Amino acid sequence: MFGKIGAPEIILILVVVVLLFGAKKLPDMARSLGKSARILKSEAKAMKSEGKQDEAAPADPPADQAVPRTIQAAPGDVTSSRPVAEPSDTPQR
Repeated sequence: MFGKIGAPEIILILVVVVLLFGAKKLPDMARSLGKSARILKSEAKAMKSEGKQDEAAPADPPADQAVPRTIQAAPGDVTSSRPVAEPSDTPQR
């Protein structure tokens, strides 16, 4: 049904796009599309590196090296996050 797409078809598609959206909005649309592509690329790279770190990290840290944990606050509220002490298995005397 659909044959080869050549130069005349591509030119026709571009003319229709310019008529629909207007020449003034096309640069803004291209800019936002570029930003979206960069964000997608950086998120995919972060997910990939996060997966590699999970594989390389040991499952549990040694008992003598206790790492303090932090209670996370609501997004945007960095003033209320604070470190907490975790209860240990052995009683302190």
